[in-house]
Amino acid sequence: MKIKLTSVFVDDQTKALEFYTKMLGFVKKQDVPLGQFKWLTVVSSEEPNGTELLLEPNDNPAAKTFQQAIYNQQIPLAAFFVDDIQKEYEKLKQRGVKFTMEPTKAPGSTIAVFDDTCGNLIQIVQPQM
Repeated sequence: MKIKLTSVFVDDQTKALEFYTKMLGFVKKQDVPLGQFKWLTVVSSEEPNGTELLLEPNDNPAAKTFQQAIYNQQIPLAAFFVDDIQKEYEKLKQRGVKFTMEPTKAPGSTIAVFDDTCGNLIQIVQPQM
């Protein structure tokens, strides 16, 4: 069994694509129109054949409620691993990414959290080796 796709709910797919590609450096993988919405995925530029991240509309009331509740509790919806968290943090800050937590030591890793502007908090993680 392999994980090839995961998703984050977003309040606007166009805005999300802009943020995830221009601010985070991901690459658009799939863009398939499905009526009012799209099957819209991005991948890491470092792993173009890796796990896809679906930018899924939060149009379902249950999805919107879940997304808002998790955000209000300051719980990151997803975690992305990085090799050098301080370097990634500085690069993203220069691009205008708003962090809610600066790099902070945690058991077994260093973490930081940012707002993806689409209704989610995202954590970046540098595991301690």
